[in-house]
Amino acid sequence: MSTPLLFNAFLMNTPSHIHHGQWRHPDARQHEFNDLDLWIELARTLEEGLFDAMFFADVTGLYGPAGGQYADNVTEGLQIPSNDPAILLGALAGATRDIGLAYTSNVMQNHPFNFARQVSTLDHLSRGRVAWNIVTSTQENAARNFGLPGLPEHDARYDWADEYLEVAYKLWEGSWDEDAVLVDKAGGRYADPSRIHKIHHVGPRYSVEGPHLPAPSPQRTPLLFQAGGSARGIRFAARHAEAVFIGPPTPEVARQHTEDARAEVVAAGRRAEDIKFFQGLSFIVGSTQAEVDRRRADFEEYSSVTGYLTHSSLGILPDGSRLPEDTELRDIPNNGGQGFVDWLRRAHPDREPTLADLARGRIQRGIVAGTPDQIADQLEQWQGAGIDGVNVMNWRLPGSYLEFNERILPTLQRRGLAKTEYRPGTLRRKIFGRDRLPENHPGARYRGAFGEGAAAATQLAGGTVR
Repeated sequence: MSTPLLFNAFLMNTPSHIHHGQWRHPDARQHEFNDLDLWIELARTLEEGLFDAMFFADVTGLYGPAGGQYADNVTEGLQIPSNDPAILLGALAGATRDIGLAYTSNVMQNHPFNFARQVSTLDHLSRGRVAWNIVTSTQENAARNFGLPGLPEHDARYDWADEYLEVAYKLWEGSWDEDAVLVDKAGGRYADPSRIHKIHHVGPRYSVEGPHLPAPSPQRTPLLFQAGGSARGIRFAARHAEAVFIGPPTPEVARQHTEDARAEVVAAGRRAEDIKFFQGLSFIVGSTQAEVDRRRADFEEYSSVTGYLTHSSLGILPDGSRLPEDTELRDIPNNGGQGFVDWLRRAHPDREPTLADLARGRIQRGIVAGTPDQIADQLEQWQGAGIDGVNVMNWRLPGSYLEFNERILPTLQRRGLAKTEYRPGTLRRKIFGRDRLPENHPGARYRGAFGEGAAAATQLAGGTVR
């Protein structure tokens, strides 16, 4: 029997997320993304399928060059219109019991003091089922939406994120002692002020006095996801992430990535098993090869090449025109989404990939096709390459997940590749067997750092207690 894999549903509150054009299919309902009933119905479907989390992507700007045209984005429904996933998670917290609620928020869009408060609130409301996908953004337009002249240089964005995490850790882990909340009705004391501390953070970008306004939530720090595949992104994940969303095109490339990343995790003072890797995969299932071929042809009929190329943000000029498809990727400036391009280069070691390769790579990205047993065979190959779970990328809502539950899950359970029940407790406990960050994580080092005797604690991970 194999070790059960973890499964997330990869979602976005928008008409066209990953597989572009599919919203046009008569059975697709992702165009109903404004309707809360769709999401509640989907959440319950996913809990029936024992999915570990609903993983919501998000962007705060348009794909494409700064100041460029966005007619294709709007025509395709390509992540515009889109809604704030944090608001949706508040509703889903009350409609679900076990499934994790993971959402994306980039460091530009919210001050860390306010963001930390929002996360703690969601973690309380969900009884400890919140996860944060840490991103630094890839859209020039997003930077301009928040008052910046342009997207900061790639590695500088990760430096920014390091301080952002430092502030958040101080608030989540250090501002309130574990026994600060008393709820002493007879004595008239809700909490002990001597056990609640200001953090007095002063750094290159942020100055935050504190204290954190919410009391400690079940997880304190949410489960931490990250999705960067560049060298700097891997170093960042090695320091901070508990789970990483990856998209290598083959198990062989995934094996190299997970081995390199786990070596970085150990070099950062953590254990290799302290991080989980989730491969992005889409499924095409059939009882026979003929049915698989028919299903593939149906998906391809509704696929939008324009949507996939627009999503890549490469090769689009400000006037909306596009570079020739044989343009090599090394000839195109790229300040965002470097991880996917790096993985594509590894898949084509004999030559430099082109825009045409990029389009094909996006369309064919991570497709696992076959009968249920053939799909299980392929998942075993991915697992052998070092992945711990799958971010299941849907073709259509809610059909892709209904089909997963009905046609794929029973075979995976029979072969030990999927669990048969939820583990009780918080999301971190379900995945790692604990509620809080482990002691070797940099965020945990802020515990007790601001109380009595904290002045003796000088240099901590990422900064100094002031």
